[in-house]
Amino acid sequence: MTYTVTFWGTRGSIPTPGPATSRYGGNTPCVAVEGTEGQLVVLDAGTGIRGLGLDLVAKQNGAAKVEILLSHAHWDHIQGLPHFKPFFAPGNTVRIWGSRQGTASLEAILRQQMDPAVFPVPLDALVTDNELGGGGQYDVPVSWRRDFVTFLKGVDLLIHDAMYTPKELEQHRGWGHSTYEEAVTLAQDAGANKLVLFHHEPEHGDKEMDGLVAAARKFAKTRGGSLEVDAAQEGMKVTL
Repeated sequence: MTYTVTFWGTRGSIPTPGPATSRYGGNTPCVAVEGTEGQLVVLDAGTGIRGLGLDLVAKQNGAAKVEILLSHAHWDHIQGLPHFKPFFAPGNTVRIWGSRQGTASLEAILRQQMDPAVFPVPLDALVTDNELGGGGQYDVPVSWRRDFVTFLKGVDLLIHDAMYTPKELEQHRGWGHSTYEEAVTLAQDAGANKLVLFHHEPEHGDKEMDGLVAAARKFAKTRGGSLEVDAAQEGMKVTL
């Protein structure tokens, strides 16, 4: 089966629309994975999901069925959910998957995001056939990286956070983001065919992103192998 991966949002932390980011994009994370038979899985729900929702409504043939997988519940990964148009059309089915964040359930987090104090439409106003659970829990074993490499072994496409250069990381350790060198190393260790750098730093305009991509490709070349390295751009499609 053939799958199409479409990047609707590529930026990390905060939307950065404007001339300086017109090529790589300013919307926050959202990636759609669609099968030839209409299956649709949406990875994260940053501001990019608004455009995806408009596209789905415009070309909709019958009720839409959407599975949304949230990597985590930071603002930039959920802030587009209240503006996802298929939520508000009767007959559509939208299921949201994600983990608990500490002691807070996923439902509690999304309810807070749409609380009347900060948003005019509450979560309960979504009139479609929607499903939202409390969110699962998982432990991180000491062997997590080895296990992760095994899980990813031989993947066609790896989409990986590469928010920082190695120099920038020194000022942002513990913030939960990666460098392009870390992304390349993981991709090569796993034997991935293609790496797409993702979750771009808000201060990196198109010019800075061109430089980061060039540096990532150079780093990959020094390590050997045939890994293809690119950076996500809004509207970019990859066929698997």
